[in-house]
Amino acid sequence: MGRFTVEQLRVVDFVEHVRRRPARYFLVDQGSPELPTEVLRAVAWDALHRRDGRHGQISIEIGSDVSFTVESDQRPGVDERERLLPGFFGSLLDVFDMQRWAPSAAAALSVRTVIEVWLDGHGYRQALVGMDPNGPREEFIAPKPFGTRTTFHLDPSFCGPGEAIAWALRPEELHGEACKGSRSPAAFPIHDLRAGAEESLSE
Repeated sequence: MGRFTVEQLRVVDFVEHVRRRPARYFLVDQGSPELPTEVLRAVAWDALHRRDGRHGQISIEIGSDVSFTVESDQRPGVDERERLLPGFFGSLLDVFDMQRWAPSAAAALSVRTVIEVWLDGHGYRQALVGMDPNGPREEFIAPKPFGTRTTFHLDPSFCGPGEAIAWALRPEELHGEACKGSRSPAAFPIHDLRAGAEESLSE
């Protein structure tokens, strides 16, 4: 009989829970044509909002019907030695000052996730298959003082044939409705790289 660590069991439990009950995380169930768009909406919301109630700076790039990238200026959490805090089950998905369930749940529905984290000129990159790191973190020169850039390749077999991220999305469709009370509605660029897409939308 195989032996499992607590961490391994927790990863399996989380991935299975997301895949069995995606509506708990993304409002719609498997088989809904809205699922890819709702996954993008949840990840964008997570990246945009700060614990103090303010909006950060994000940008979105749609690479295909079931893949997208979200870049954010969220600052990673660090310990007293200015080292990155441990991530979600050994990954870079959760190295920030608040629990970020949305990107972790999106990774659970993905065949591949690539996350880059920037901190004080240092860059860290990691690829995941589902929730499992596909190797150690790679270091590189960061393009910005701090922030993150994450690309999700959703599992096409889970999303189903014909399901796709909505076309001609605008920032208010991903965010504005839920922040009607905000004094300064957030605006951010959305670049759709799919063939036949309209010109990239911006704030």
